[in-house]
Amino acid sequence: MPVLVMKFGGTSVANLDRIKRAAKRVGVEVAKGYDVIVIVSAMAGRTNELVGWVDEISPLYDAREYDAVVGSGENVTAGLMALTLQEMDVPARSWQGWQVPLQTNSAHSAARILDIPPDNIRAKFAEGMRVAVIAGFQGVSPEGRITTLGRGGSDTTAVAFAAAFQAERCDIYTDVDGVYTTDPRICSKARKLDRISFEEMLELASLGAKVLQTRSVELAMRYGVKLRVLSSLNEQSDSAGTLVCDEEEIMETRVVSGIAYSREEAKMTLVSVADRPGIAAAIFGPLSEAGVNVDMIIQNISEEGRTDMTFSCPTDQVKRAEKALAEAKARGEINYHDLIADTDVAKVSAVGIGMRSQSGVAARMFKTLSDEGINIKVIATSEIKISVLIDRKYMELAVQALHDAFELEKLA
Repeated sequence: MPVLVMKFGGTSVANLDRIKRAAKRVGVEVAKGYDVIVIVSAMAGRTNELVGWVDEISPLYDAREYDAVVGSGENVTAGLMALTLQEMDVPARSWQGWQVPLQTNSAHSAARILDIPPDNIRAKFAEGMRVAVIAGFQGVSPEGRITTLGRGGSDTTAVAFAAAFQAERCDIYTDVDGVYTTDPRICSKARKLDRISFEEMLELASLGAKVLQTRSVELAMRYGVKLRVLSSLNEQSDSAGTLVCDEEEIMETRVVSGIAYSREEAKMTLVSVADRPGIAAAIFGPLSEAGVNVDMIIQNISEEGRTDMTFSCPTDQVKRAEKALAEAKARGEINYHDLIADTDVAKVSAVGIGMRSQSGVAARMFKTLSDEGINIKVIATSEIKISVLIDRKYMELAVQALHDAFELEKLA
């Protein structure tokens, strides 16, 4: 039988009533003739609770035990979902990551998937099981320890299973009914997109959109897995939601498809750095080793052999960046007069595959912000996106103004 992967996020399985509602959706797909792999997250709020307990006991925790604790939330949901399906007379059983086994590397709390051998689950499907309920977010290391894939890892689990089992489609059920042109909570004119390309979704996810985890979109694009984003809270037809697919499957290319934002951004500037060959490597090497996720980078014009270097990173990584750079300075690898951190900025981005073939997008974006009296601190571009750092107090105004400027309310 064809295989369908269905993933239910934390809000979709937040309580027993929602688990029952999700199970009914699974039953509908089974009745259509699918063997179904269901990926479940922990019930809403449970992972935060577990993380809090670990932090309270041991702020400098053993990452292996952290994964053992934090990964347990999905085990509960998987068991409850399997029981609910059994009560509906749907042959189902739950699987923990190590039972599949979902094999990962040993990078605890941020593990990467190495392989998902399909033999165990295929054998059970052959014996009459119709639904395999998988605890998302977790796997097993080469040492036999439980690992977790990082926040949002259940999305990655779902796409990886869809690729491993050559599933017809991977449906991601969440608390929103699709991918919007921007956050509807900020802009009332936001519209749901029927389709969006993998590249656009990847940019939006990496730039702050919370609908899908970035790694899940990367996997889907690499293996050609069709993703559909749906709401589990509203009754919808099969054609509802947003399909994430190849660019060729989108009939009309849009210049801009969405406006993304990230509130928790910081701008860091190294003042008066020696301008010499290798200085960028000397700065960003230690930051990489410290796990700092650097995004925008600007180097000013050199004067008298000295220059300023500015970069952005998440606000929760500022202390880590400061420590890494101070240590590099102490070792004599770099020399700078000061390190200034501005943690009161936000990143706003326009994304669209149509930027490849149409000029004037940057000019319209910058004029729109100028007309609203919003100063741009840093600019970064790629083939299909333009991002700017601005004062955080102007973030919502910028999102609304850009949404209007690119007439995104007309998209569907």
